[in-house]
Amino acid sequence: MDKAIIGRKLGMTQIFDETGLMVPVTVVEAGPNTVIRKKTNERDGYAAVCVAFDDIKESRTTKPRMGEFKKAGVAPKRVVREFKFGDCDKYEVGKDITCDIFSDGDMVDVSGVTRGRGFTGVIKRWNQRRLKMTHGTGPVHRSLGSTGANSTPSKVIKGLHMAGQYGHENVTIQNLKVVKVDKERGVLLIRGAVPGPKGGLVTVKETVKKH
Repeated sequence: MDKAIIGRKLGMTQIFDETGLMVPVTVVEAGPNTVIRKKTNERDGYAAVCVAFDDIKESRTTKPRMGEFKKAGVAPKRVVREFKFGDCDKYEVGKDITCDIFSDGDMVDVSGVTRGRGFTGVIKRWNQRRLKMTHGTGPVHRSLGSTGANSTPSKVIKGLHMAGQYGHENVTIQNLKVVKVDKERGVLLIRGAVPGPKGGLVTVKETVKKH
């Protein structure tokens, strides 16, 4: 992996390409990410770059983490992640990684935490159908239905679709196209939808499935 950045989902809009075709895009505030530490094979057993994103007050972070920020000479940040770049030597502690590491037309994988829906029924969670809303159906229009046979196998089958917690999961959408890189505003316009609500954190990486 040679390209990766932490960002924030700002929302969706649409733009027109050079042929006049309307393209739905997600606007991602990509960086800047500040390098706060470099891990090496000799000291840590693997090579990686630790980056931080989103300024916060010093009182909002922990003392061990604040020690890392002071050692790197950077302001405290909200989010800290590691990226295993192919060439970690070209990154220097204290320097910023900005959105222009990507170019128009790059294919990326975007990871984020989906919106939480709470405890939901099977219709919302698994797209099951309700029963007829006619007389005689009873008060079970949106209920689960049968969960297993009486004698065989005399248990609920593992993995049966039931009501429960839905959403708030780590999800990665692969092979999305970077339509435009706006260096002045520090944003990426990525074709299609990405996981998470407005204001949610996302990680944009070079795609692993190269065509």
